[in-house]
Amino acid sequence: MAGFIHVYFGDGKGKTTAALGLAVRAAGCGQRVVIVQFLKDWNSGELNSLAVLPNVTVLRGKAAGSVFVFDMSEEEKAETKDIHDENLASALDLVKNGLCDLLVLDEAIDALNLGLIDTGAFEGLLDNKPDALELVITGHVRDARLIERADYVTEMVKHKHPYDHGVVARRGIEF
Repeated sequence: MAGFIHVYFGDGKGKTTAALGLAVRAAGCGQRVVIVQFLKDWNSGELNSLAVLPNVTVLRGKAAGSVFVFDMSEEEKAETKDIHDENLASALDLVKNGLCDLLVLDEAIDALNLGLIDTGAFEGLLDNKPDALELVITGHVRDARLIERADYVTEMVKHKHPYDHGVVARRGIEF
């Protein structure tokens, strides 16, 4: 089976939801799923669901707890990059060893744009993606290089969102 590249981007809700929905579908069909979440370390509802699936591996984390990247010190950014690079390397080892059918790189576009991921390792994955590997990449901004290489491109466009009216993220809905 040929594997394709999916890119979900935009400022609308649903990028991670779509990526993890695909991960659950693949896992339910017996595929081995690896999810790397960049720029995220808070507990979210989907982690509880994914934890009970035997063929799903989740790698995530960043420095400075719940602080957004723009509020991090240079030291915290460097620590976050180290965490991200280690998680990406672990995922790529699983891919290299044939232990991953679907790889989800959640918020990878943002991590790349912020300089918080090993660009060479990321581009090496794109250049040397195993034919059967299904690859999902999410993030907020349009990346022309990724869109050109992708087989599926979905833009999430926000038209309305409760956050615009001061409603904070709700557990079970936004996280």
